[in-house]
Amino acid sequence: MEIISRDQVPSFITKDGSEIRELLAYRNSVIQKQSLAEAIVPAGTVTQFHYHPITEEIYFILDGTGEVRLGELWYPVKPGDSIPIPPGTPHQIRASVADELRFLCCCVPAYEHSDTVLLD
Repeated sequence: MEIISRDQVPSFITKDGSEIRELLAYRNSVIQKQSLAEAIVPAGTVTQFHYHPITEEIYFILDGTGEVRLGELWYPVKPGDSIPIPPGTPHQIRASVADELRFLCCCVPAYEHSDTVLLD
């Protein structure tokens, strides 16, 4: 078994425009059916509205405040909040102008650019 440090994992930009570090997934560990990533949305920015036909996601807010859009409704988010996102649910997340928004994103199956459908 290998322990993977956040500092060992390079970040990349997802199809929706957020910066993520894929902490655990089939690409870098023994995990085969899901992925866990740290996502960062810079202060005052928003990800592109999108959905995943196959993937189920859970966001867990670590730092910062903002809003998440699920369908047509916006909801405030803050540290400690968990957001369930079923497959097919259009969504996006916006950081407040005061600070970046940092959260964990768990995807089942693992995140793939090919399972991201951009809207708007």
